[in-house]
Amino acid sequence: MLVLFLAYLGGVLTILSPCILPVLPFVFARADRPFARNGLPMLIGMTVTFALVATLAAVGGGWAIRANQYGRVVAMVVLALLGLTLLSSHLAEWLARPFVALGNRLSRHSEERDSPLSAVGLGVATGLLWAPCAGPILGLLLTGAALNGASVQTTLLLLTYAAGAATSLALALIIGGKVFSVMKRSLGAGEWVRRVLGVLVLAGVAAIAMGLDTGLLTRVSLASTGGIEQRLVNAVRPPPAPQPAPKAGEPLPVEGPMPSLDGATQWLNSAPLTAQSLRGKVVLVDFWTYSCINCIRALPYVRGWAEKYKDHGLVVIGVHSPEFAFEKDPGNVRAAVAQFQLGYPVALDNDYAIWKAFSNEYWPAHYFIDAKGQIRHHHFGEGDYAQSEDVIRQLLTEAGYKDLPGGHVTPHATGAEAAGSGDYSRSSETYVGYARTAGFVGKIAHGESWDYKAPATLQSETWALDGRWTVNEEQAQLDQAGGRILYRFRGRDLHLVLGPGDDGKPVRFRVRIDGKAPGEDHGSDIDAQGQGTVTKQQLYQLIRQAHGSGERLFEIQFLDPGVKAYAFTFG
Repeated sequence: MLVLFLAYLGGVLTILSPCILPVLPFVFARADRPFARNGLPMLIGMTVTFALVATLAAVGGGWAIRANQYGRVVAMVVLALLGLTLLSSHLAEWLARPFVALGNRLSRHSEERDSPLSAVGLGVATGLLWAPCAGPILGLLLTGAALNGASVQTTLLLLTYAAGAATSLALALIIGGKVFSVMKRSLGAGEWVRRVLGVLVLAGVAAIAMGLDTGLLTRVSLASTGGIEQRLVNAVRPPPAPQPAPKAGEPLPVEGPMPSLDGATQWLNSAPLTAQSLRGKVVLVDFWTYSCINCIRALPYVRGWAEKYKDHGLVVIGVHSPEFAFEKDPGNVRAAVAQFQLGYPVALDNDYAIWKAFSNEYWPAHYFIDAKGQIRHHHFGEGDYAQSEDVIRQLLTEAGYKDLPGGHVTPHATGAEAAGSGDYSRSSETYVGYARTAGFVGKIAHGESWDYKAPATLQSETWALDGRWTVNEEQAQLDQAGGRILYRFRGRDLHLVLGPGDDGKPVRFRVRIDGKAPGEDHGSDIDAQGQGTVTKQQLYQLIRQAHGSGERLFEIQFLDPGVKAYAFTFG
């Protein structure tokens, strides 16, 4: 219920967003007509169409996106005809000769044939063209849609978001209708109002045809709602509360049976495993993804436990549930498994079947399962490794295993696998793609190639692009060599998930910190001069401060085009 309320509020706030401007003329085209027979059916058509199109775009892949593009072309033609009929009744008659029925329904002067059905059709066309600015709330909804797949819940959330937008538009439409009525009665300006609306409708069609609804208007914000939306998201989805530490000598509670492992798209290092075949073994299920820094820092412990207790009844299973699209590539995952030296079974959960079976929401997440197939403990995130190992030992002892190796695993991890600094004031994870980004200075042109200019100074916890980039939902891709990313961050470590372009060619880059070569503050993936190369899609450690974790200005410049940047993480 809270998520539905959040979705509704996010929709209501869209009227403050510049991305609503191109569709406003379509909404107000019939503002002087009865709301119940015109405005309301039009908003219903817009709401339902947007929810269905957004659902398909999130879960349907490229075919859905291409189908939507064709629909947008048809919608622009229909709305352009509407604009022309508003401008001139004679022109409307001439244009409508081959399409008399359509012309009569769209024509502004045919009030005697005022039909809710034509209003619904106008709403469908508007819904096909509406591209709201993807703030934190819509980003959360689209991410959930992609993760959970097509479902009634997915469509209901997007429908609720669109209904929120329709509510604020309905209020504006009712007020606008009254204003237009007064102008007609007192000033005799009905024909003038009709022609102005026609011009605005055609301007809206032109703006959408030129991509201004997803480009320029996202950069010229009348009122930014991102901060408000992010606070609402944090209020509805707070971080998970830490699980109480098991008390020594007391049995662990039973949290439920081990869910099925069916649905994995592929298994590495093992034949497919089942919950039934694992009975009699203690099982640790580790949900991870190979570019997640928190997962990477937990791997030395998971790897150590697997090696230490493999002959004493423990089976470790890594469930690789991808966060980014490139993490669905089995070749990429296989290379990561080899890089991290993971010898235990790894299930590729590209369809999130196991993720959903466990009702999991976090990376990393550890589930501890006893020899009877019951979940007895879980842990989300990093840390508490000694406690987790004690749980493993307790479950092995319950299962009758004896002579267990003593002590706790204490890995000597290096590079990105080394433990974080523990500085809780460090910068937060920051996504570069527009769907979930925060802290960006300026406005982002959604999916459009654009020349960005970084400001002379950056405030703390903010970042910027410089050069010609195309910012997509999940990542930003550099279109011309020489582009930069700047971030004023706080933390000992700075990591950036990067990948080469579609052609796979390596991309050279140079890192600067406070305008200088990093020297002893360089990360494991660059040298002291800041030189490095993007050769594959992975997390790159670029900064590891040798002394402290204070605030610094990070800059990376790419000497070749094509690089894709996904997300910053800090340690």
